[in-house]
Amino acid sequence: MSDATNDITQLLRAASSGERDDLDALMTAIYDDLRRMAVSQMSSERRDHTLQPTALVHEAYFKLVGQHSTDWADRLHFFSVASRIIRRILIDHARERRAQKRGGDAGRIPIDTIDPPFEGPNLDLIALDEALKELAQLDERQARVVELRFFGGCTIDEIAELLSAGRRTIDRDWMAAKAWLYCRLADHAAD
Repeated sequence: MSDATNDITQLLRAASSGERDDLDALMTAIYDDLRRMAVSQMSSERRDHTLQPTALVHEAYFKLVGQHSTDWADRLHFFSVASRIIRRILIDHARERRAQKRGGDAGRIPIDTIDPPFEGPNLDLIALDEALKELAQLDERQARVVELRFFGGCTIDEIAELLSAGRRTIDRDWMAAKAWLYCRLADHAAD
């Protein structure tokens, strides 16, 4: 484990005390990573999106540090939870937009920023969330791989380490999950 990873892990454990200085030190250490995750997600959103990357980072951060009962194992554990929280924030935002009385189409996000991409230029976040819930019923690990890769921006190696699985296993899960999601989302688009 690198010194930077050790430092973040120590800061995560210290910040669980809720002390202001510890929380400030943690924010300084992880802000760039959270911002990278947010910018990655927001660059795929529509141009008139009302949620900005900085707001997404801050909302995610406050939800993360508000979890006093969480015993952070390490940096990957933290970013796994962060990716899940960012997903929830974006899904909630898309649902709010869809529910507006004046209408508004579902939040769409180009998925061609992922290597390798799913097919199709846009993806309905709400449909993806529903599909991920279905996938989790079939294979929880595949759903976690998609969540970590798509919403968390984690690499296959990072996911393998986080989920305590082999790289080839995670790579197979990623490929199988993409194929399943492609079929499921194509069915949704046809409806």
